[in-house]
Parts: sequence; structure tokens; C-alpha cells
Amino acid sequence: MKTGRLKVLFLCTGNACRSQMAEGWARHLKGDLVEPWSAGVSPRGVDPRAVQVMAEAGVDISGQASTHLDTLEDMHFDYVITLCDNAQKSCPVFPAGTRLLHVGFDDPPRLAAGAKTDEEALVHYRRVRDEIRAFVEKMPEVLDEEH
Repeated sequence: MKTGRLKVLFLCTGNACRSQMAEGWARHLKGDLVEPWSAGVSPRGVDPRAVQVMAEAGVDISGQASTHLDTLEDMHFDYVITLCDNAQKSCPVFPAGTRLLHVGFDDPPRLAAGAKTDEEALVHYRRVRDEIRAFVEKMPEVLDEEH
């Protein structure tokens, strides 16, 4: 059943942070235009720091789950947006009519790995959260421009 909204899959490696943020922002900011989904090629659970920084911005992603891409193989998406280089390289083939787009964002857990305090680590999460928000705010128009 076609809803009239664009069905968009945000894909990254772990479906733990970046794709979860993108799904949350898309649901929060563009839910009337976009039906967002997220998945990973090797899911590892939703990152608690991602949940925390999204909550700080007024978006609750605590109920989202880390999903393996294979569980969505029977779904049709208008767009699949890879958010990291690994997901782009391992992105499977999607049915004709699905537009693939790569919009890379830094990996907050990797950036935060050397942080001496939790607050220092969260700086990286907040920056990437805000960059993803800026991208989602331009949807769906930016999708055609980027393709």
C-alpha cells in the first residue's frame, strides 16, 4: 500500500548510532513526507549515547531497535541512504526503482574512543547529531539534488 510518503532506509554498519539518529530525525521532522527506516549490515544494538544526545534535542529514539538489513529484504524503498563507507561498500543490490545515495557522517563512537570523560565523548555525538539533522531538514528535496 502506497502511503504517499517516501520510504527511506538509512543504512550504516552497526545500526547503532548514525542511522538511528537519521531515522529519529526523519520521523520527528519529516514524518509527514518520509517513512523512515534504519538498518545495519552488522547490527550491534542502539548506542546509549546516541539515545542520550537525541533526547537532549527532544527526539526519543529509545524505542528503536538495531535491525539487520536482511530482515528488510522484502520491502521496497524509494531511497537507500548509506551513512558510512563500510555500508556503502557492502550495500546489497536493491530492486529497480530504488535510488541509492551515499551521505557519509563521522562515526561518533570511533571519535569518542579516546575521550577522557563522558562529557568529552558526547561532544562528538552532538556534532554528528546536528550534522544529520541539517541533512534531514533538507529532505526530501536534497535527495534529488544528491542523486
